Amino acid sequence: MRRALVFIVLLLWPGWVLAQDAPPQPSYLVADEVFITENRVLIARGNVEVFQGLVRVQAEEIRYDRVTGELSIIGPIRYRDGEDITVLASAADLDANLRSGILQSAQVVIAEQLQLTAAQMHRVNDRYSQLYKTAVTSCDVCEDGKPPLWQIRAKRIIHDRQEGQLYFDQAQFRIRNIPVAYIPRLRFPDPTVDRARGFLFPSYRATSELGFGLKIPYFIPIGDDRDITVTPYLSSRTTTLELRYRQAFVNGRIQFDTAVSRDDERSGETRGYVFGNGNFRLPNDFGLSFQIQWASDDAYLQNYGISEADRLVNWLSISRAERDEFISGSFFVFDSLRDDEDADTIQKYIADVFYERRYDVPNVGGEFRLYVNGHSHIRPSSDDVIGRDVSRINTEAEYLRGFILPGGVRSEARVGLAGDIFNITQDSSFEQNQTQFTPYTTVAFRYPMTRVTESGATDFLEPIAQLAWTGSSQLNIPNEESTLVDFDDGNLLALSRFPAPDRRERGTVGAFGVNWSRVTPSGWEGAMTLGQVFRNEADEDFTRSSGLSGTESDYLIAGQLRTLNGLAFTARTLFDSSFDFTKAEVLGQYVRPKMAVSGSYIWLIKDEVEGRSLDTSEIYLDGRYNVSDSWVANADWRYDMVENRSSTAGLSLVYFNECVEVDFSVRRRYTSSSSLEPSTSFGLTIGLRGFSARTSEQTTTKSCG
Repeated sequence: MRRALVFIVLLLWPGWVLAQDAPPQPSYLVADEVFITENRVLIARGNVEVFQGLVRVQAEEIRYDRVTGELSIIGPIRYRDGEDITVLASAADLDANLRSGILQSAQVVIAEQLQLTAAQMHRVNDRYSQLYKTAVTSCDVCEDGKPPLWQIRAKRIIHDRQEGQLYFDQAQFRIRNIPVAYIPRLRFPDPTVDRARGFLFPSYRATSELGFGLKIPYFIPIGDDRDITVTPYLSSRTTTLELRYRQAFVNGRIQFDTAVSRDDERSGETRGYVFGNGNFRLPNDFGLSFQIQWASDDAYLQNYGISEADRLVNWLSISRAERDEFISGSFFVFDSLRDDEDADTIQKYIADVFYERRYDVPNVGGEFRLYVNGHSHIRPSSDDVIGRDVSRINTEAEYLRGFILPGGVRSEARVGLAGDIFNITQDSSFEQNQTQFTPYTTVAFRYPMTRVTESGATDFLEPIAQLAWTGSSQLNIPNEESTLVDFDDGNLLALSRFPAPDRRERGTVGAFGVNWSRVTPSGWEGAMTLGQVFRNEADEDFTRSSGLSGTESDYLIAGQLRTLNGLAFTARTLFDSSFDFTKAEVLGQYVRPKMAVSGSYIWLIKDEVEGRSLDTSEIYLDGRYNVSDSWVANADWRYDMVENRSSTAGLSLVYFNECVEVDFSVRRRYTSSSSLEPSTSFGLTIGLRGFSARTSEQTTTKSCG
């Protein structure tokens, strides 16, 4: 019978499905020719394909014996079971339901990642496959006879498809064809498993402080919603146990990382840390998030390469943001790791509550806004002055409305009243309770203009100006929150440029400037803002380095540049009429397919009020370069130009292909303190791909040409 005429539903062939325990599924056969012998054996030849459920078999010839219920298949055979498993074999004897039997010279490919080559393969129902004299690898294997980069050879492997596990008997790990490890029993998850109990690939870490060490993580899933990773860290100078716990909830998630150590750095002491975070969705569209950070001593985090933070921040926050309303409440606990900070005199406990509501004003137009902000910070010390605690409540009610004046001038007017209440304790130099009401008003003008040049570029030019008045005088309260003032293009037209409402700019203040931008057809984009602030009286709470001291501020210049070839710059600087710079910063990056470089430069003059006894001048560079399709180099460098020395430097080399990833890194910290010495650390991580779920990372494969 010719192929064009053969499309047989094999349920019509007596006995084909009678051997199945499960409810029968129809089987379909397509072949160039099909015939039945005298002893009632069905033979299909030439481009044979059999379909049953998710199973599809392709072969040159298939024989079905009605008496024994067995299928004899002559290859080359391609056996596909669902989306994840493909088997290539030379010959096979299977039962009628295509689920159990023996395949000769089998090659199994799982999830297009892991391949198992065996002399013989036994299939038992849908769950188990037993392979003998097996080689396993995720590397591409060429036909030139050269061994893959790595492979695991075993006397026997059992693949439990239901659990997604591979069990190795008498396993031997080889690099190229050289045996490097022998393991009597071994278990790995197959690539279809997202979360499986077992060892993860180890990493090696060597530092000048802790010596050479090995980390061997062990992953333990606890149901579908939680897991724990236990990582012993063993070296010549430390014994450490690391733990990571994660749990997912219907409305949120949590993660905790912790470690306990005994080392030579602090002999006889038990050291450790705990970091945790989480977030949850609450009823009525509220969100809750938290962070926990604790370390046993000032040097632990940097000794073990966990974090370079010099302050630990514990916080809890609840908030909700809607179109016309914003509510938030937060509580912070700070712990300092700095040598120059006293834990008893820093603002350790901080609480903040914020509420904002907007109302449209019918018939009249415009908008009415109501603000309420409550804040309190407490120092652990109970001594006078150095243990000062401050609480405040700040409220504002204001009306805003925008106008378009003749000639296209855009204007916005604001008028409002602020009320402030302060409570200052443990400082006899300030009155404890102070209250104040402050009226204010502002009017701002913008005159936007655009043009299109003959080349097709679009220019935008916008002169801006603001006149503001704030009544009352500054209360005699300590400056606790507005010690660091930033003057930039974002607050050029602000009513107050102090970062917190414990301070307000008083009197009459004017601001003038211009915004300019240009967009070209070639993709080049640029923008710039120039501005200056004038006031009738100097504000003593503005320091020299803020750029706002005196009756005339420093000149502000801020700009951005972006091109289609991946180049981008952002810069800002403040300087006075004598061109003495107080602040300057430049951020830049250059991104191409094979490389990426980013960097920053910052300059700040010394300012005792802001906690700087010396000028600050620092360069930071970070880069990536794809040396080839399989090699990536990363480097970063921080240099202190005042001290004329490097602060930190790091370099890493990563090699990866379809079957392996190797990451080698070296890092040097040059700075020192009473609790930390300069140190150098080395890291090495080797990962074999194929024993985990497929990731979205782009990988390269070698060529067999």
